Amino acid sequence: MIKITILSPSGIVFDSDVAHVMFPGTIGRFTVFPLHAPIVSTLKKGDIVCYLPDEEKTVFSIQGGFVEVKDDQATVCVEMLD
Repeated sequence: MIKITILSPSGIVFDSDVAHVMFPGTIGRFTVFPLHAPIVSTLKKGDIVCYLPDEEKTVFSIQGGFVEVKDDQATVCVEMLD
């Protein structure tokens, strides 16, 4: 599992364990699975797709931001789309 925390200027948007997560990186979409190498990336307008352990997915539309992945934790700071 990956612990993901999505933060916006208004506060915590999402804070949960996920099986994997897809991000709209500025140079292309990428997926983070458990044991992913550490990475910091900027994000562009698009969707963050969180795949929950029960295979359901939760989608967050963002204007942009950045993500840091380290030690099976992803911290995401974003501007949300209205």
